[in-house]
Amino acid sequence: MKKTFVCSQSHLKSVFFASAAVLAGLLFAVPVHAADTAQWGTYGKPFAATSPWNSRPVAPVFDDFVIPASTYKPGVAGGEWSTGVFLAHAGDAPVTVTGLPKTQGLWDPDAEAFHDVTVPRWPADVVAASASDGHADIVDPVTGIVHSFWQLKKVNGKWVAAQYAWTRIDGRGWGDPAQYFQGSRAAGVPTAAGLIRKHEINDGDTMYRHALAMSLTYNALSPNPTYIFPATSADTDAAKTNTGKIPEGALMMLPASYDTQKIINPDLRKVAETLKTYGAYVVDRNFGTPFFIYVENGAGFDLHKGGWNKTVADDLERMRVAMRQVTAVQGWLDGNGKPVVPQKKMNLLSMRGPWQLQTGGTAGTFDTWQQAVVFPATGTRIAQGNYSSRGLHSLAWAAVEVGKTYRLTAKTTGDAKLRLQVREPSGTSVHFDSGELGNGESKSFSWPSKTAIVYVYAISGVGGPSTVRGELLQQD
Repeated sequence: MKKTFVCSQSHLKSVFFASAAVLAGLLFAVPVHAADTAQWGTYGKPFAATSPWNSRPVAPVFDDFVIPASTYKPGVAGGEWSTGVFLAHAGDAPVTVTGLPKTQGLWDPDAEAFHDVTVPRWPADVVAASASDGHADIVDPVTGIVHSFWQLKKVNGKWVAAQYAWTRIDGRGWGDPAQYFQGSRAAGVPTAAGLIRKHEINDGDTMYRHALAMSLTYNALSPNPTYIFPATSADTDAAKTNTGKIPEGALMMLPASYDTQKIINPDLRKVAETLKTYGAYVVDRNFGTPFFIYVENGAGFDLHKGGWNKTVADDLERMRVAMRQVTAVQGWLDGNGKPVVPQKKMNLLSMRGPWQLQTGGTAGTFDTWQQAVVFPATGTRIAQGNYSSRGLHSLAWAAVEVGKTYRLTAKTTGDAKLRLQVREPSGTSVHFDSGELGNGESKSFSWPSKTAIVYVYAISGVGGPSTVRGELLQQD
C-alpha cells in the first residue's frame, strides 16, 4: 500500500460523463431511505450528495475481466490495514505532527514539500491503525476539513507520520487537478471515504447508502493506466509491478442479476446489496487478497465470528468471480435520488511553489488549506514568481488541450494580484500574458501548444495581509 507522490497514465472518463439530456430524461421512482435524510457533508455522512461516493450508476455496463484468485481469500473487515475516523471538538487542543525520525520530514503531496502540520483540534481518542500504513482520519467540523495521515504513530510522546493530506468533508471526496492528493489512500482519497462506518452496520437498512472502498492486489491491478477518473494517483511502483487490468479509481460492481438472497450471513448480504447498487471504488493495493473492503476500526464487524466461516468464505469467492469493473453508464443518481452530471470542469491551477522573490521583503508562502499564497502585512508590494510549471499537475484525464479555450480568474484578498503567462519551455516565446488581475477579474485564451508551460506571479496587497489564488477552467 505504498503511496505515490506522482501521477501516471490516462483513463476512460466517459464512464462518468453522461450527457445532461440523458440524465434529464431518466424517469425512475427513486426510494430514499430514512437514513438519507441526515445532513450530507458531515462526520456521520461524509461528502456532498453529488459526490461520486454518494452517487449510484444507472444501467452500468461491465468489463469481462474477472478479479483473479490470489494467496488469501477476499475479505470485508476492519483491523490493522483499515482506519479509524475521529471527530474533533471545539475544545480539543492543537497537535503538531512532524515527519518520521531520520527522514526529510512530513510529506505533503499537495504542496509537494516536506513540512510540519499543526492540526488545530486533535481528538484525545486518536489511534492509528497498527499495520505499517498507520492510517487515521480526523474530521474537524469547525473548519470542515478531513485530516488524513499515512504511517501515523507516537514516538516518545509526540505524533509523527510519513504523509499528510486533506479534503473538505462537504466536497467530492476525490482529488482534482489543482489539489490532486486529498487523502492517504494511494488513489489520493481519505481513508474515511467509502468506509463502512460503525453507526451504519446495525442501522436496519438493507445496504450502505454509498459506494464502498476496496483494495485489490497486484494480479488484478493494471500497470497501464495505473489510475482512472475519479482517482488522481496510484501506488508509486504500480506501472512496474501490477499485472492485471483494473486501474485504481475503477468502480467495481456486482451485476443486478446477482442473487444476494442466497447469502446466509446478513452482514455480508448487506455488503453484496451495496455492491449491486453503488459498487466499490478501488482506492489502494494490498498484498495477496483478491479484494478487500474496509470497515471502520472499532466497529466489531466480523464475518468469521467464532473462527473461520467456510460459508462466508465461499460466498466471498462467488462475489469475486461475479464482480466486474464498470466501463459505461446511462447516467447517475445522487445521494438524494436526483439525476446528476458528474463534474467535468475542475480548477487546473495550483499555487504551490517553489516561489522566487522578485521585489519586496518577506515572500508569501503556499497555504494548502487556503489553496493560496499568503502574504504578511507589508508597507510595499511583494512580487514573486513561480517558473517551475508545478502549478499544472500532470493528470492525464485533465491535461490541457491545444486549441481549447481556457479562462483564468483571480481569487485574491487585500488588493493582491495574480498574473499568468503561458510560454514555451525556453521562456522566450510568450503566447499569453494575463497582466495583473485583481479579485474576480478574468482573461480567456487558447492553449497554444503541447510543450507550453505556465509562469505564475503573485503580487501582494499593501497594508494588511493578503492572499492570491487562481482558477483556470477549460471553457469548451
